[in-house]
Amino acid sequence: MYYLCGNYRDGSPLLCGSAACDGGGGGGEYVAQNYREVGGGPAATAAVAAARLGAQVDFIGRVGDDDIGSALLSELASYGVNTRYTRRIEQALSSQSAILVDEQGERIIFNYQSPDLSPSAYWFDQIDFSQWDVVLADVRLHEGAQRAFTLARQSRVMTVLDGDMTPQDITELVALSDHAVFSAPGLLRLTDVAASAEALTRAKMITNGQVYVTQGAEGCQWLENGELRHQSGFAVNVVDTTGAGDVFHGALAVALAQGNTATEAVRFASGVAALKCTRPGGRAGIPDCDQTRSFLSLFV
Repeated sequence: MYYLCGNYRDGSPLLCGSAACDGGGGGGEYVAQNYREVGGGPAATAAVAAARLGAQVDFIGRVGDDDIGSALLSELASYGVNTRYTRRIEQALSSQSAILVDEQGERIIFNYQSPDLSPSAYWFDQIDFSQWDVVLADVRLHEGAQRAFTLARQSRVMTVLDGDMTPQDITELVALSDHAVFSAPGLLRLTDVAASAEALTRAKMITNGQVYVTQGAEGCQWLENGELRHQSGFAVNVVDTTGAGDVFHGALAVALAQGNTATEAVRFASGVAALKCTRPGGRAGIPDCDQTRSFLSLFV
């Protein structure tokens, strides 16, 4: 659920509740310029990005048996994402988020995690994980991510972790990751270190895989053979940053599964995420491979 905000017609600022907006603080009633209801969620949006880039994708997760759950599954199907392994929980409400977007395209998210959705992931054991080239997991369903990575590694399938903020300790998930991609807050939460180079070094001590940190417009840093590498963000006309990190993860997973190096994969994923930010919504602006390659050709 998106509340898109910017300015009133007379040019005065519209308060959206975000620190990024120049509207002050306090209560009151305000008018948004636009409103949308679309699907979201880190792994789900990453799945949409992968599908847009031509990959065959299955989404494994759970939703309620309410109208929102039906809409979420329908939207995933419309993007070519298979939901045959998604569980619908009887008499359960689906999770939702309210997202405020300011006139610079920055957003603030209010997430409601439905308590009706069981944290159990028992049905993962019935799935053949050897059928995929890569398994990407976020940290929302901790038990599911743990089971998915364990089963994937048993089948020698590459694992990619979206290491965003969570109250839970994700050390075990990082250890099971071939590629652990953190948001800056997620990396800080794990390591309690603010400096990205030192924080990545500490995270690398947990896993035999590679570690990365995404930093919004500043790009992405990662460790490769003990050296700190950096990919700058691409300059675009930003309309909405919602879902950019999720899209980055999906594109990175696709590029890595295709045998690209970390440098190539990060550059490709950065281009996909940048293009996504040029349109409103978390999914509508996700480009395909041809659009991405054309965009990246401008930065040789």
